[in-house]
Parts: sequence; C-alpha cells; structure tokens
Amino acid sequence: MKIYTKGGDKGMTSLIGGERVFKTDLRVEAYGTVDELSAHIALLTDYLRGDDTLKECVEELNTIASRLMNVQAILACGERGSEKIQPMDAASVKWLEEKIDAMQAQLPTIDKFTIPGGDVRVSYCNLCRTVCRRAERAALRIEDEHPVDGNTMAWINRLSDYLYVLSRKLTAHYHVEETLWIP
Repeated sequence: MKIYTKGGDKGMTSLIGGERVFKTDLRVEAYGTVDELSAHIALLTDYLRGDDTLKECVEELNTIASRLMNVQAILACGERGSEKIQPMDAASVKWLEEKIDAMQAQLPTIDKFTIPGGDVRVSYCNLCRTVCRRAERAALRIEDEHPVDGNTMAWINRLSDYLYVLSRKLTAHYHVEETLWIP
C-alpha cells in the first residue's frame, strides 16, 4: 500500500467514517494539534529514557502517548464515525488526577506561578504543557458543531496540569532552582 493517496492534493481529507472535509476544518486542526502534542511527548519521553530513577515517568508518558492517539481518533470522527471509536472513560481522567496528586505530594507547596527553564528537560516539559493547552483550545472550538465528550475534554485539561506538575518534579530531580514569578 502506498503512503500517498493524492486524495488530499486539493485540500481535502477524510474523517473517520468517510466524511470528506477541508484540511482547514476545525476538527482537523484539533486532532492535528493533538498529533503535534504526541510528537512533543515522544521527544520528552526520549529525553527522560535511560534515567532509571525516572522509569515510572517514562511509563506514564508512554501511557499518555497511547491515550493521545485515542483523543486524536475521537476528534477525527465524522458524522458516521463515532460508533467506531471508544470514548474516553472516567477512569483515564482519574488516573491522571492520581498521578498529579502523587507527584504534588512530593513537592514543596507554592502559591506563585513558576517561570519555566533551568534544564532542557524541564523546558521541554513546559513546551508540552503549552501545546496541550493549545490542543484543548482547538478541541473547545469544535464543541458547538461537533460535541466532544466531557471525559475527553477533562482528560486534556488534566494532562496540562500533569505536565505542569511533572515539570516541577523534573526541576527538583535535576536540582534546578525553581524560579517563582514575583510581579
């Protein structure tokens, strides 16, 4: 099977279910942004792989990468495609919340925003967080015409929280001074 179909040469693509839409369709923008996030998560995972003390984080990021594929599929559904895709379940949201709570319990409490940086892995984690926020905004833009289930939206929102707390964990792990924003 050839990788190119020539079907998109005139700016069209197919959603799950066969519906043809322009590549500028908000659904394409939404799942494309999640695809971009997946690539960033993969690179972050690669940066952390090999450090045995971060093995659990790598496993969590691998699970997240798999769930991001589910999110892409959910966002890529056309009018007749939703019956083919499993919706995100509440347990996936709870799993992220538990991971966030576990990491946060090991970190000092802060009451200010943090300024990203200090280590390339910390900075990259924050880049993932900002792309996640953009993916969430893209998914919200399709809500009026193409509703996205509440668990999927909650999961994307929790993922950005997870990535923020992971950046703080990595800051501590790599002995980087956490810089708080003091206006």
